[in-house]
Amino acid sequence: MTRLSLDYFARDTVDVAQDLLGCILVHQVGETRVAGRVVETEAYSGWDDLASHGRAGRTERNLPMFGPVAVSYVYLIYGMYWLLNVVAKPPDADYPAAVLIRALEPVDGLEFMAAQREGRRQREWTSGPGRLTLALGIAKGLNGISMVEPDSPLFFEAGAGPAVIATG
Repeated sequence: MTRLSLDYFARDTVDVAQDLLGCILVHQVGETRVAGRVVETEAYSGWDDLASHGRAGRTERNLPMFGPVAVSYVYLIYGMYWLLNVVAKPPDADYPAAVLIRALEPVDGLEFMAAQREGRRQREWTSGPGRLTLALGIAKGLNGISMVEPDSPLFFEAGAGPAVIATG
């Protein structure tokens, strides 16, 4: 499959969030490919977005949102769950923006995911932003990395888009 390029993420944040639906998120863990089809995203963009971590300015935690596109923004919530975002905004944007990956459909590395989510049914492995990072083994060490470099362990591949997009 084709990896998504830098240009893919250098566009309107909401457009990228919608277009990521159906794409494949891959975490290459050694020789194991762990991947899922993106089925839910959420866009955070600009100073006026009250739900955005960047609305109140730069901090050490949200720094990736202010930087270049196609960079991961991984942060801890509730002191126990890592959440994955990818920075996406037009090239000339001078505001913070990122797309939160909210849910996946497991595709590859099912044994890995099962071990990570032991005792859970498969439909629960990646059905939330904290669940999917647990299943794919995504944590703080993957914060702030380019997701488009050829040797990146975390990246997106093109996929078939959804038949319907719901917003709200």
